[in-house]
Amino acid sequence: MGSNDLGGWRRLNVGVIGGGIGGLCVAIALRRSGHEVTIYEKHDFAGEVGASVSCAANGTRWLHEWGVDVAKGDPVILKKLINRDWKTGEPVSVYDLDDYEEKWGYVYNMFHRQYMHSMLKDCALQDEGEGTPAKLLVNHACQDIDLAAGTITFRNGVKVTHDLIVGADGIGSVVRGVLGITPSKTPSDQSCLHANVMTEDAVRLGLVDYSKNDALEYWGGQEGKWDKIVLSPCNGGKLLSYYCFFPRDKGDYINQSWGSENRPIEELLAPYPELDAQVKAHLAIGIEVQPWRLWMHKPYPYLTKNMVCLLGDAGHPMMPHQSQGACMAIEDAGALGVIFSKKYFRGDIDESLSVYNTIRLPRVTRVQSAAARAAYNINERIGFSANKNIATYKVEDERAKLTIEEMNAYDIPMDVEEQLALKRGEEFSAKFTKGLPIGLELPNGVIIGKE
Repeated sequence: MGSNDLGGWRRLNVGVIGGGIGGLCVAIALRRSGHEVTIYEKHDFAGEVGASVSCAANGTRWLHEWGVDVAKGDPVILKKLINRDWKTGEPVSVYDLDDYEEKWGYVYNMFHRQYMHSMLKDCALQDEGEGTPAKLLVNHACQDIDLAAGTITFRNGVKVTHDLIVGADGIGSVVRGVLGITPSKTPSDQSCLHANVMTEDAVRLGLVDYSKNDALEYWGGQEGKWDKIVLSPCNGGKLLSYYCFFPRDKGDYINQSWGSENRPIEELLAPYPELDAQVKAHLAIGIEVQPWRLWMHKPYPYLTKNMVCLLGDAGHPMMPHQSQGACMAIEDAGALGVIFSKKYFRGDIDESLSVYNTIRLPRVTRVQSAAARAAYNINERIGFSANKNIATYKVEDERAKLTIEEMNAYDIPMDVEEQLALKRGEEFSAKFTKGLPIGLELPNGVIIGKE
């Protein structure tokens, strides 16, 4: 394919395997960078199942950079993170987001997954906006990839060849196996059931209207136990998305998948005899109760091979407890858009994907590790990790904890520019290292560039 032709920028023919949120994001990013993009979705429609998607400033900034019509996603703009006492519901730790946009330049959005997917699909495929609209082909399940030729073989018998291939095919990724990566994974000691509650139903029954808080709310997490309830408001507050965690010995759903038959409400309530009565009353009117399989994946050794790279859950599946899974996929897409932009891409795909691997693997691995720690300790969660003044505050390693500053001050173009300069033997004079401003002091005491 001449994948390493040296010289100036050139337009690539890109194949994206997977039409979920990550696949659509990278299609938008590479379209904006001037490339021709085709998205291949294995199902007969490109959609999403599930519930809420957390999109902090490090993800939201790219939606705006790409010109996505965020209002189409009907998000809730979060104003607080609230951790409540398991039994009483009283706030234990609160992280205020009132100055979040002023500080970081972008708001903290909470989307309903299906609305976010529709919003991104419109942006990727529509005629409006910079770049050639992406194409979307359904019923194209990847079977194999010829890593020498860049040829994808689909189960329907179709074969196509691309300059660059992005594997955005989720946690069960076929592309990952083609790259020779076999996940080392174990079932989590924690199980999860998800339920939706319509705010109007709760209000009609005289229950607490949590939608008024514009907050991501947590019950439990301070006790070093697996029990935790997470409330995410969606659709402008009209829908409340509940994630209900408990020890796996109280219910094992590791062999069940989202989209199976709804579980009974009694099963949802059973693990929580001492839970705050107000939120328990919400769960009692929950609908669409679905199991969420939780697996612990050890970090993968690499994200790229030849002209193929992995993105999102295909490359770094993580536990949900930092609410950064979607943002990491969006950052992956943002990185590829920058790397293959007219400013930085000189025609060498090997060089470009080497930079992608170099900058993305350490960052996503760090978030993976922090997400695992936050599963049983809410104080490890970004935001709450700054509330050192509460009586129950304790983290595994103060200097290793993840902070909002580290997530939101990260500058992908600077990280890309630094790594390209190293590879090309060019000077890099910007006051950044690994994407973070030199001299930035993090709440954990680390000063960037001094460690």
